[in-house]
Amino acid sequence: MASKPPKDRAKIKDVAEWEKARKITPDMVETAKIILREIQAGEDTFKTIRRYPVAKRGNLSKHVLVTVYRAMVESGEIEEDEALLAKIRMKPMRTLSGVTTVTVLTRPYPCPGKCIFCPSDARMPKSYLPDEPGAARAYQNDFDPYLQVQSRINTYQAVGHPTNKIELLILGGSWTYYPEAYQKEFVQRCLDAMNGVDSSSLEEAQRINETSECRNVGLVVETRPDEINAERLLFLRKLGVTKIQLGIQSLNDEILAVNRRGHTVKQALEATALCREAGFKLVMHWMPNLLGTTAEMDKEDFARLWLESDSGLGFCPDELKIYPTQLLENSDLYQQWKNGLYHPYDTDTLISLIAGLKMTVPRYCRINRIIRDIPSHHIVAGSTRSSLRMDVQKLVKRSGGSCKCIRCREIRGQAVDQEDLTIQDTVYYPAHAKEHFLEIVTSKDKLIGYLRLSIPLQTDPGLDIDDLRNAAIIREIHIYGQSVDVGSNVEGAAQHSGFGKTLIEKAKEIAILEGKKRLSVIAAIGTRNYYLARGFSDGAYYMTLDLESDATAETDIPC
Repeated sequence: MASKPPKDRAKIKDVAEWEKARKITPDMVETAKIILREIQAGEDTFKTIRRYPVAKRGNLSKHVLVTVYRAMVESGEIEEDEALLAKIRMKPMRTLSGVTTVTVLTRPYPCPGKCIFCPSDARMPKSYLPDEPGAARAYQNDFDPYLQVQSRINTYQAVGHPTNKIELLILGGSWTYYPEAYQKEFVQRCLDAMNGVDSSSLEEAQRINETSECRNVGLVVETRPDEINAERLLFLRKLGVTKIQLGIQSLNDEILAVNRRGHTVKQALEATALCREAGFKLVMHWMPNLLGTTAEMDKEDFARLWLESDSGLGFCPDELKIYPTQLLENSDLYQQWKNGLYHPYDTDTLISLIAGLKMTVPRYCRINRIIRDIPSHHIVAGSTRSSLRMDVQKLVKRSGGSCKCIRCREIRGQAVDQEDLTIQDTVYYPAHAKEHFLEIVTSKDKLIGYLRLSIPLQTDPGLDIDDLRNAAIIREIHIYGQSVDVGSNVEGAAQHSGFGKTLIEKAKEIAILEGKKRLSVIAAIGTRNYYLARGFSDGAYYMTLDLESDATAETDIPC
């Protein structure tokens, strides 16, 4: 893997430098300053921008406004104003989940699977196409992890988004099938890009990132159930991984076999239980309209995702990506379709199916996606609708139903009234565990934040780790609302309001009642200091807190 030296990330000090870097003319700068002051005084953002001819010609974008705003702050012309920045920020939804997601792809590498629905393109890792949005950025950067992360951070900063809390999402093939040396160097170079300096080792990069300007608060990889075992999970912890995406695809062994998935439902369940035992957050991929299924079969299959341990299953994913099968010419499924053996659902069937499924998702799960970003010109037959999520939401609303998944209840940019909040505890039983989903909600059931607390119930644990012995495990803490800088306070914001501390105290109470002697947490690299300030100590793989002592620190630092 080529090593790239970090580029200068010094802040731009004056408007002249911004003009040179972004080709912003003096007239544009002066107009932008007038617009910014009017917006700051309370004028409507869109109407204000459109009043000026330079904006009508399309030359004065929010990108320019953000650029000029930052230059004015740097020069002391105006005070930093988070409310103003929020009004001119491009695509604010990207960081309304509380963190800034940076997606990178690994280089092409053989995949152990032979799935008939996956496209094959020698230029890309398995199942990806070079003109998918995230994949295109990776391809343009020659799959270099440093360049991918650096370019994405630069883009976020240029359009007004905070980048101090980054969830790194590593996609491409089956991560755990790549050589370990490649995995280590890939993560190291991603961290180097966040840190802005080169490191001599992964461990050094991690240490630097603990106090870096751009901290890694979550590290996500994707793989297959048959690529999961105890040894690999421990290696993932050494890398700093906190969340695993598993391609489950179906809970029907016959459907898995005919689609040549290469694993069974039992293997998928065992992998899921082992990941949860190790404290990882679990994102599962599920695919309707596989070869051999019908819409009715898909409904039955989806329901099995939520059955608890007393049924003999117990997947209960924390997050879900619904990926309807898309028929692509460079896949083996294409030949099945040509032979009349495969029938893609039409758009109406797909929307109706997913709308009905969406209303059955439990409140502890977040539906991240309901379609892949595959450009429509690749799709041979079936639905090519890119707005599927919006279409589904409209149908749910028209039918008088609602979805209780996390994404549909997030507080996002709304102000928080602390007098209107309660803590709710949803208890459920996936395979070999008892889960407490602790959430802070408003009276209208808007979600402020949550904590996932796992109580292992294994009679024969798959992992023998001292950090987890006789412990309850915090698998995730997440506070919603617009991502704001570490150390900053914004009136009415959910972040940095002490909600994380409140949830940890509740988790301690439950862990003690469950008879546990310690509380362990699967901490991300950039959140270690947060947990240290709350009495946790570094272990070999996890951070731990002795529940039999009174060592919890009272220092309140940002969550």
